[in-house]
Amino acid sequence: MKHTALIRSALVAALIIQFIRPAVSIAQGKMNIDTNVMPTVFAPGIVSTDLDEGATSFSPDGNTVYTSQGNFATIIYSKKQNGHWTKPEVASFSGRWNDTDPFLAPDGKKLFFISDRPLTTGGEPQKVMQIWYTEQSGPNQWTPPVHLDTIINREGVGSFAPSVSNKGTLYFCSRKKEHPGMQSYSAAWLGDHYGPATQVSVSGVNKIQDPFIAPDESYLVFLSGNDLYIAFRDGDAWSQAHKLGNNVNNGDHNASPYVSPDGKVLYYTSSRISGFYDRTKKKSSMTYDEFIKENRSLYNGSGNLFMIPIHLDKH
Repeated sequence: MKHTALIRSALVAALIIQFIRPAVSIAQGKMNIDTNVMPTVFAPGIVSTDLDEGATSFSPDGNTVYTSQGNFATIIYSKKQNGHWTKPEVASFSGRWNDTDPFLAPDGKKLFFISDRPLTTGGEPQKVMQIWYTEQSGPNQWTPPVHLDTIINREGVGSFAPSVSNKGTLYFCSRKKEHPGMQSYSAAWLGDHYGPATQVSVSGVNKIQDPFIAPDESYLVFLSGNDLYIAFRDGDAWSQAHKLGNNVNNGDHNASPYVSPDGKVLYYTSSRISGFYDRTKKKSSMTYDEFIKENRSLYNGSGNLFMIPIHLDKH
């Protein structure tokens, strides 16, 4: 009897370890970035320009990129042909209202973005940016945008940085009265509508902005302050926040993290100049023409799209 009881106890312990181990291993995951590698500007002079670039998102095959440009934010796209990015075009649904933060669903069939466009035809622009989506109707063509309902878009409250998983779970950030400052939220897709939006909590940070959710929801990359962090799925919660290295977080303002569909490259927006341009090294004062040239260059303090190779170790 004692021998049978010992065997039964051992089997129960083994089963417990088997079910616990996956959550522990994922929680111990990390994003490896070679400390000797500097980020580079993505498609300089074509996609990254002297204008202010916003969030970026790629088609599943990685051959089409969407981003936004300009103070009057407009969503544009560029296609890779023969290994080179082409001159951007304005997205078919954009170019009239302020549109930014484009995010392609992992299957490429829906594109989410934020806009101040009117809620009704002929109406006035909204005073806040809220989340809309459009569905692909053909090559580079999209259906008329749809405004997400009040479960996501509260009346008079701005919502930003939409990100969607394979299951359709929507992550975004917003300022809500019940939570201090800008915080991130998630809402499950229930087949024909979204469930309630719940706050995303990650130990080690007080504010979570610009959330990028992995397609399989195994990790979350986000902004807190000026810096980018990552957290890994730990059962129904998230692991401790891990701040990315100094070659990404160098003190300049970063935003809008996005991981490429193949999981090998981190893209983000930054006003970074350090390491790329230093006007103090000039031996004499610049002329006005040089000043204008500087302000029309990539490194004029406006946001550029940066990229850096990564290795995601989820185990």
